[in-house]
Amino acid sequence: MAAIASFQLAAVAPACAKRSVGAKGIKASASSGFMGTSLATPVRAGVARAAGASALKVEARLDAGVGVFGNKAGMTQIFTDEGLCIPVSVIAVQKGNVVTQVKTADTDGYNAVQVAYDEVADYKITKPEVGHCAKAGVAPMRHLEEFRLSQAPAHELGQQLKPSEMFTAGDLVDVRGASIGKGWQGAVKKYGFSRGLMTHGSKSHRQHGSVGAGTTPGRIYPGKKMHSQMGNQTVTTRKLKVMKVEDDCIIVKGSVPGKRGNLLRIAPAKIVGKNV
Repeated sequence: MAAIASFQLAAVAPACAKRSVGAKGIKASASSGFMGTSLATPVRAGVARAAGASALKVEARLDAGVGVFGNKAGMTQIFTDEGLCIPVSVIAVQKGNVVTQVKTADTDGYNAVQVAYDEVADYKITKPEVGHCAKAGVAPMRHLEEFRLSQAPAHELGQQLKPSEMFTAGDLVDVRGASIGKGWQGAVKKYGFSRGLMTHGSKSHRQHGSVGAGTTPGRIYPGKKMHSQMGNQTVTTRKLKVMKVEDDCIIVKGSVPGKRGNLLRIAPAKIVGKNV
């Protein structure tokens, strides 16, 4: 029986190794733990492999530069010299925006600057975070986040970032924050679906309607637009024009995500082909 099993193993292994179907996105892998030979494995679209290596090549999103953090104070309007009324958002900058860590490709494998914001009492954050801030020589901060860069940063540990030195009127910035949560909503409100008749005999005033056939495919496809949680998602408003900037506030044209007091991340606008 052992001889028969070994003979069948040798006959099946080459056939599995040669299997390659381009239309299905299947090709023979370099190695496999099954039968010790190459087997057909699906290839994910959009995943690139490094040249001459079997490891996957992972590329992180880079920022156009180091930015700052602030809180949404509200919206107002300003008038230009030409008499135009422009709606603007006021972003208040509190204590913080201090460099707590500088990473380089030589020490950490990538270039980044970690910025801390919103000074708080030490008992409001964890002890590891308190120790991390103390190592950088800064007060305890609530929010810590990195800005990934393509080049080695020139920032120093404990450096205070001032918005007036980083942005000027006319610059374009990307503002990221959490949108206003609207709770559980139906498809009519969330996606703008058309409603049914509102007459007495109608059985579907604001109902969703059909979600697919019963027999084929017999299931609901992933990503189907249905009633679900609306809002409370991370949103980035791109290329907002800076109208005025001071050390304690940044005024940008247009609206920014979230409600008053919402945490915002202000960074130089990413323009493909120019700064990223």
